[in-house]
Amino acid sequence: MKTKLILITLLCFAIAYGQEGKHNSQDISVSPFIDGTLLRPETSEKIPLVIIVADSGPTDRNGNQQIMENNSLRLLAEGLYTNNIASFRYDKRIIKQLKQRLLSEKDIRFDEFITDAIAVTDFFKKGREFSKIHIIGHGQGSLVGMIAAQDRADGFISLAGAGQQIDDVIVAQLVKQAPGLEENARQAFDDLRVTGVAVNYSPGLASIFRKDVQPFIRSWMQYDPKVEIAKLDMPTLIMNGDKDLQVQISEAEILYKAQPNAQYEIVPNMNHILKKIKGNDIENSKSYNQYNLPIMPEAIEIISSFIKK
Repeated sequence: MKTKLILITLLCFAIAYGQEGKHNSQDISVSPFIDGTLLRPETSEKIPLVIIVADSGPTDRNGNQQIMENNSLRLLAEGLYTNNIASFRYDKRIIKQLKQRLLSEKDIRFDEFITDAIAVTDFFKKGREFSKIHIIGHGQGSLVGMIAAQDRADGFISLAGAGQQIDDVIVAQLVKQAPGLEENARQAFDDLRVTGVAVNYSPGLASIFRKDVQPFIRSWMQYDPKVEIAKLDMPTLIMNGDKDLQVQISEAEILYKAQPNAQYEIVPNMNHILKKIKGNDIENSKSYNQYNLPIMPEAIEIISSFIKK
């Protein structure tokens, strides 16, 4: 599982009406690249909206991937719904590209995710339907969201977001998960940053530095979360769990140091996908495929209270 977690960090105006369970929902196509679901509590009053930006990999609007179904983002949206907060969550563009067999790994760039998050934010700002717009970025989506939020949103929430640039995050993961490879990885990342290509890397690092993924990694490396979050002039919440196998609390501390005006919350027993973990890493890993395991109420309460301030 731990090896898979490293891999996860790498992968990166018609409206149809329907019902998502007991929730008032609308499936919205914001652009040719972005399909998502709006949950809007039925009320005549203007209420706040949160835009949920998903984590790395081919992640859909519910927080799931092809071999991983935990519904973390759907459950988050539904929890906010019960607190009279609307939400829009969307499939990452690579989901549609995969379905249409148009995805070319060598052509993926991190900036595309930023472009999509900005397009979603602008879409709802133009509608003027909501009292405020907050962006929630989960995992990789934290960096995407904090950039999209600049001069656009009314507030930003980082969920399990890294504070270091992605190359430093991966090297730190390797120290714990594959000792002995971190120095070689560090050199390969440095080569990639300077020359645009990494050649001399261990076969054990091929999943990270294979030729087709290098342009994406390099484009991701151009952004520094602690620099970007410092640019935010808006209410900011930084929240992580102390059972997160992918993003250490130290990453949240880096973000908080860069943005000391933020509200800072570490949720006991919460893992990367917002689920409660009482046991060991095996229980933690299993939760990634437990679609009916609820997310922690504490997370919903903290986010809801922050948005309603």
